[in-house]
Amino acid sequence: MLAENIKGRRVQAGLSQEQLAEQLQVSRQAVTKWETGAGIPDIENLRAIAVLFGITLDELLGDVSEDAAARGHLHESVTEYDIDGEKRFDITFAGAASVVVEGCDSEKVRVELASDTIPDVQRVCKVKIDDIRKRIDIDVKRLEGLSETKAKEGLRLTVRFPQRYVDEVELAGNAVSLAVRHLAAERFEFSGRLSAVELDDVSGHVELNCNDDLDIRCVALDGRLDVNQLSATSKLRIAEGTPFESIVRGIGNHILYQRAGAPCDDFSLHGDEATACTTVIELNGMRSELTISVDAPGA
Repeated sequence: MLAENIKGRRVQAGLSQEQLAEQLQVSRQAVTKWETGAGIPDIENLRAIAVLFGITLDELLGDVSEDAAARGHLHESVTEYDIDGEKRFDITFAGAASVVVEGCDSEKVRVELASDTIPDVQRVCKVKIDDIRKRIDIDVKRLEGLSETKAKEGLRLTVRFPQRYVDEVELAGNAVSLAVRHLAAERFEFSGRLSAVELDDVSGHVELNCNDDLDIRCVALDGRLDVNQLSATSKLRIAEGTPFESIVRGIGNHILYQRAGAPCDDFSLHGDEATACTTVIELNGMRSELTISVDAPGA
């Protein structure tokens, strides 16, 4: 099986999950899902894994066809709704392994549920979309037969918005990972439980209301990121050379800095340089710590 092949090859190569994740430029949580069968790498990652281990794609895939891998998941359910003007989107979901939120050029909002381990995903999950004046409510419910544990092990939720009609987005629920990509919104707010967050090609004001220890990967952000936490220890990874201003508010909060895995001095912007900067990282809440890290080249 694919999961066993990835794990076996990794162990044979003497790599930890985190080291493999760094080589592939993905999160450690992604590698964990691949090795437990909770998810399948996309075709680009499959090819990268095969090259890394010096084997063919067929050898890596075993019983999984390339066509299935290209689709990403074996079982899917899709719900679409036409949008005719600017909207605020409120989304609630009851547990998922991963959530992906993306802007697109379509005229429809598209909600995709996918899994490799839940064959009756269309029956045990219900998507309800309500159009209320300037607001779209999207509710993804688990029905009888699908526990939150099982959903968080094997359910992938993807929501694609017509970019031209997005005003604000509010997302609430519990997941292992959240990816926000190619999205411009006045405000994007998440509330719930998470382990990992990726922000890629995002503009606007992003708020993360989560008391879990977070691993945040900021690929490209033009705007503000508020990390609102209570008694948490989180890490924010940014690209080398990214200009940003950092702000600490609340009681007993601290921002630390790290370069190539080692503690270092504050490398955020200050004074006039900070005033002109469009990217702001703010830590709010109580008794929390955020480490802003720049990884070594190639990591």
